Amino acid sequence: MENQYLDRITIDSEICHGKPTVRNKRYTVDLILDLLSAGSSHEEILSDYPQLEKEDILACLAYAAKLTKYNRYTNISM
Repeated sequence: MENQYLDRITIDSEICHGKPTVRNKRYTVDLILDLLSAGSSHEEILSDYPQLEKEDILACLAYAAKLTKYNRYTNISM
């Protein structure tokens, strides 16, 4: 099922400077992850961004999970 969600994440150098986006729209994965980490619920995000679907949010989470499996870990200073 993870792969089904990952199909929703697209990377196009012509859209948002090549950042990963949801279904070639201008909603970046990092935007959705930032909203979630700030405490926004799925329902709030879907209400604020009506072009998004529940599966798009799950796709962003699946994408982030996949990245943590394959990228080198570093300390992040805030």
